Amino acid sequence: MGNSESSLQTCLNNVCNGRSSCVRYAGDPLYQLAWVKPYNLDIGVTPAAVIRPQTAEDISAIIKCATANKVKIQAKSGGHSYGNYGLGGADGAISIDMVNFQEFSMDTTTWQATIGAGTLLGDMTTKLHNAGSRAIAHGTCPGVGLGGHATIGGLGPASRMWGSTLDHVVEVEVITADGKIQRASETQNPDLFWALKGAGAGFGVITKFVMKTHPEPGSIVQFTYTISFGSSADMAPTFSAWQALAIDPNLDRRFGSEFILEPLGCVITGTFYGTQAEFNATGIQGRFPKGGKFSFHINNWLASVTQDATNEALYLSNTPIPFSSKSHAFTRKDAIAASNVTDIFKWIDTANKGTLLWFIIFDVTGGAINDVAVNGTAYPHRDKFMFYQSYAIGLPLVQTTKNFLTDFHNRVLSTLPAESQVAESYAGYVDPSMPDAQQNYWGANLPRLEQIKRTYDPTDVFHNPQSVRPATGTNTTSGSGPSSPPSDTPSSDSAAASRIRRGSGMVRHLYLGVLCIMYLLL
Repeated sequence: MGNSESSLQTCLNNVCNGRSSCVRYAGDPLYQLAWVKPYNLDIGVTPAAVIRPQTAEDISAIIKCATANKVKIQAKSGGHSYGNYGLGGADGAISIDMVNFQEFSMDTTTWQATIGAGTLLGDMTTKLHNAGSRAIAHGTCPGVGLGGHATIGGLGPASRMWGSTLDHVVEVEVITADGKIQRASETQNPDLFWALKGAGAGFGVITKFVMKTHPEPGSIVQFTYTISFGSSADMAPTFSAWQALAIDPNLDRRFGSEFILEPLGCVITGTFYGTQAEFNATGIQGRFPKGGKFSFHINNWLASVTQDATNEALYLSNTPIPFSSKSHAFTRKDAIAASNVTDIFKWIDTANKGTLLWFIIFDVTGGAINDVAVNGTAYPHRDKFMFYQSYAIGLPLVQTTKNFLTDFHNRVLSTLPAESQVAESYAGYVDPSMPDAQQNYWGANLPRLEQIKRTYDPTDVFHNPQSVRPATGTNTTSGSGPSSPPSDTPSSDSAAASRIRRGSGMVRHLYLGVLCIMYLLL
């Protein structure tokens, strides 16, 4: 290693002060397997160091080590970034593993919870339940960490009812690029707080969140609607019917859903936070086309989250794998015309995919998320009604597979109005190949983010390949975020960055299970 890296090691070793299992460096035994642990095996990343601090003071000292040695920093909670951005996204960064930040407490007067940034969603759900049967909206994958989830968006089945995960955040403890440990909220460092709620990776390391909570819902109706063993073209009318439901501005906010196209057909999932009678009264089931099979389950909150976590593994699990993904966010004017749906789905049938493991997933969003103005937080997708994501897993991942996802993406984009060009991708669905990523992730909020970045991190210490960069020129940022009325307030739900992945029967489970076993044996 060079002198700069040697100096960095000395500095970080001093932070650890002899503690075992505190820091490891590139070249150490089992470094990639036990410390780096990349999520997407198609993207190789070797951090200069992975360090596991125990206190905010440790993190402050780590940041000072990084600035002294001109090394970039990224924090990692659960490590589920599609681009391995918690590892820096490129070689040579310091990855701060937040695994030791597991604080939890509940204020039973305000019902606000204080939760450590290293807490995984599955553990958080259990802790909230045990602290008075409380809940927040969040994604379905139990292995996702709160630190990234609550600073980039955090979309889940309950988001149309309660808002995104970041909409529950009322205060944070954060260490900024100068090493200062400080609080951020709507009254303390409000500009920083605004930026952390949607673009957090570029602005500091959060150690804990103070979050508002809700009483757990009682009865929850969960269902799948499945059509199996048909061509993609056969599924086009089903998608158009589902999209018509998703675009309805009067869709009950207690309802969340997604449409999943896969090699064996399609699955529509639904979650309704209410009783079976209340769900029946909405008329939602009657809006589905004939020919598919419904499967219903009635659960309580904890059981519904467990069911979601079980189903999650069917489409994108916690297991590190080589995969590729594309995504887009839709306003109502972007709804795909039925004729275009038919053309795209017919093309899917004939396209060379290069893999048998591919999925195209559409989620309904909106509702409470859209009650906040587009510029109310850094997260800009307050005017959207639907997201899509495509996934393809390679055994190994080949260029043909990536081309299939890119071609599908371009065909979808070709159907959109010409003005649908900015803030059209969710930063939680990272696409490392996306050009002009910052503009696409944050849209009209980007100039303000760049000014705040200039104030709090002018040398871009907190950096990944697609994070916000500091503005050049005069810094004009001041005050808290504007509070103009929401630009769109429909009644719609989100499925999440960490998704409901429900199966459609034993054949589908066997199909995916066999393929995954094949991968593990390679």
